[in-house]
Amino acid sequence: MAIIQTEQSNPHLLVHSMLVNTLPQRKADAHKGTFGSLAIIGGDASMIGAVLLSSRAALLSGVGRIYAACLSSAAPSVDVLHPEIMYRKPADLTNLEQLDCVVIGPGLGQSQTAVELLEFWLSQNIVMLIDADALSLLAKYPHLAAICKSRYAGTVITPHVGEAARLLGRSSEEIQQSRTESALELAHALHSICVLKGANTVIAHTDGNYFINITGNVGLASGGTGDVLSGIIGSFLAQGLCVLDAAKLGVFIHGAAADALVAKALGPVGLSASEVAIEARNVINQLSSYHSGKSII
Repeated sequence: MAIIQTEQSNPHLLVHSMLVNTLPQRKADAHKGTFGSLAIIGGDASMIGAVLLSSRAALLSGVGRIYAACLSSAAPSVDVLHPEIMYRKPADLTNLEQLDCVVIGPGLGQSQTAVELLEFWLSQNIVMLIDADALSLLAKYPHLAAICKSRYAGTVITPHVGEAARLLGRSSEEIQQSRTESALELAHALHSICVLKGANTVIAHTDGNYFINITGNVGLASGGTGDVLSGIIGSFLAQGLCVLDAAKLGVFIHGAAADALVAKALGPVGLSASEVAIEARNVINQLSSYHSGKSII
């Protein structure tokens, strides 16, 4: 399926033409270390699948090394579908010699261990994406939010409307009625790029700039698609994109993958997060072909 470039008069709309030059470049002499190392932390009891989905999405989005760290003792030692993903205990991640980005939150839970892990990684000089339960912890514990705001390294937060409401102390209805303003407020409050998920996802920068995504459909309103988005953005962060470019590119590709699946009659009803992760790889390669001047049909 070809990706069609659409010119938009609104400079805040996130469109294809903004993104082709932001894709990570792949030279012929590259190796896995060239494309970064990413750790994804979460997966407490009954939520291991969140880390699985996020890790698989990161792998399919081109990261060189991917480490999955689950809190649950029931976590597998290997992903049999994707044995390329390396499983580690959360405490063992500190022993890795090189780590370019940490995604924390998918299925993380609200335990004291989760609080301690989040506090530790927030205090490290490493690019981070904070999602799901980790955002709920930021809302619950002011000292964690304070550490986040004072971070020097780049940070992306990816709240849905309910999480944004908890972070700002408002109702979900209030957030939904002022999505752009809420995203900008969160970006400023937590000194982060804020990706406020939902129809027409808003990507807000601390400098007051923002973008509104126009890809995606209601098929994304299903369990696990947020974990997939975190994996995609985390992969681009680990590959060296700046936080704003990684967020914009990840959101656009995530939505475009859902649109491509619907065009193939694979949704919107019954569209699964796993399918979105696989289709995202196709969209990335189509964009890469467009950037290199090759056909994308």
